Amino acid sequence: MPRAVKTLGRHLILEYYQCAPDLLDDISRLSTLMRAAATSVGATVVGEAFHAYEPQGVSGTLLIAESHLSLHTWPEAGYVAVDLFTCGGLDPRPALELFYRGLGAASCRMQEIVRGLPEDLTGAALPSDVEVVAHAAKLIVFDSGGCERELAELRTEEDRR
Repeated sequence: MPRAVKTLGRHLILEYYQCAPDLLDDISRLSTLMRAAATSVGATVVGEAFHAYEPQGVSGTLLIAESHLSLHTWPEAGYVAVDLFTCGGLDPRPALELFYRGLGAASCRMQEIVRGLPEDLTGAALPSDVEVVAHAAKLIVFDSGGCERELAELRTEEDRR
């Protein structure tokens, strides 16, 4: 029986297209949307920082007790890039649809990274609801002496069947 993955975190890289342009310059509305996204995944907001660019665009970050949530907007392109990194067992995926609706997006793209310590991930089965998009030919880690060692390839539960 495969052992469970002890993940340090899950990281979503989200891209939203053809978003409502008026929203993409509105720090107050973006802050509200980001706080709602944090709440939707069960995260605890501990700080925030936003910056408006001239002539347009916003960057914003929420510091959450479980890591961070950031976004960058390009109103002229109707494009928003979002990074949501959680740890402590939180699943960040409920925020995907919340951002989709809140940004008025026509489409979106998501990439998910499951993070963990090499000794916990080596030979472990990833959760069945996590799709592996690509495998590296080699997974390499370096020890404190600068020596490298190769790790076994990660496999999904389906790969193991």
